[in-house]
Amino acid sequence: MARNAKLDRLLTLVKALGESAEGLTLDEMAEVIGANRRTAERLRDLILVHFDLEEGVDDRHKRFRIPGTLPSPFIQPNVAEIAALKSLADTAHKAGSAQAPLLESLVGKVQAGLRREVKSRMAPDLEPLVRLQRHHVPAGPMIEHAPETVAQVQGAMMAGMCLEFDYLADGAAEPKWRRVIPVGLIHGPATYLIGKIPGRDLEPAPYRLDRIIAARVSNQPGAAGEDWDLDQWMSASFGIWREEGYEIVLRVAHESAERARKWRFHPQQMIEQDGEELIVRFHSGGLREIAEHLFTWGGEVRIEGPEELREMMRERLSAAGRAVV
Repeated sequence: MARNAKLDRLLTLVKALGESAEGLTLDEMAEVIGANRRTAERLRDLILVHFDLEEGVDDRHKRFRIPGTLPSPFIQPNVAEIAALKSLADTAHKAGSAQAPLLESLVGKVQAGLRREVKSRMAPDLEPLVRLQRHHVPAGPMIEHAPETVAQVQGAMMAGMCLEFDYLADGAAEPKWRRVIPVGLIHGPATYLIGKIPGRDLEPAPYRLDRIIAARVSNQPGAAGEDWDLDQWMSASFGIWREEGYEIVLRVAHESAERARKWRFHPQQMIEQDGEELIVRFHSGGLREIAEHLFTWGGEVRIEGPEELREMMRERLSAAGRAVV
């Protein structure tokens, strides 16, 4: 078993060095294989015996890469990888994801790139993995996303240009023209373009992709700044909608403490033990989305603060009560 683990590390590192355009430092190699720097050094020396390992210096750090194309056995996907990709594509299709056409196209290209004898050898194993694996698709909106809209958004991002479109906001009678800098694309049950109006000191705003009409790449330059962090922007809200942030404090009853310890309420959450209970803290907006999520805990999570979240929970409880009248 240990021998197999060493071989797996070696092959993983060979593949990573062949895929990296700028090369990997020893610390990055160690991270790739989940080992220490000394182990990475030993594997690097072993790879050097069998491969043309190119060495360069970047910011006073040595970087290593395998130039050219690796032999096909090193880059050929295995059965489990193809099955995982196909399962993801099928799930995206069922959920109406804007990425579904791209994933389905990728599956086709990956399978088309396999040699005939490889396909024949994989077929008996691939069939049960595809047939017996599924991703859970939760209840949610059934939305169709136009592939051409996705293509225009991504084209504007790659070109560093603004995006122009007509937008039919929720409740609006007529669409209005918009020009934005595309700084993000968030996929989910509904896909959102995150756009910033050029020349104005305003926060980026979400635009639901299925409400975007006649999207086209603008002639006006506009690209996300180097210091823009989409993950940081997303963490300011519990869901997609933007509002003032609050210091959220939740108390988890001891019956659910173990479950909560392994639960991600928020990317920047802090968890502390308080007797047999847990305290969960994070800074976020999206009070309605937080309140509705807490329904799934069946009363095992108590809102310690802020008062605005307590009030939102009271409103949602009142609204939920009408479902059984």
